[in-house]
Amino acid sequence: MTVNDAVAKRVAKLLKEKNMTQYRLEQVSGVQHGSMQCIMNGRNKTVTLSTVIMLASGFEMSLSEFLDDEIFMPDDLELE
Repeated sequence: MTVNDAVAKRVAKLLKEKNMTQYRLEQVSGVQHGSMQCIMNGRNKTVTLSTVIMLASGFEMSLSEFLDDEIFMPDDLELE
């Protein structure tokens, strides 16, 4: 799984947990709709750290809280 795939899955999980729409997350995080669509649809090969920070902020959590999920275990990610 790529880092982008892991971020997309984490975002989808958090959206469901927090009963938040993707549109609302875009509004509060400042991530543009096109960028969010590329992440969520797997069209991105990689996602930038600044985007991940913005997403975490949109969920009102720290970067470390966002990344504190077993989906980000290095053994399961394709790192280049």
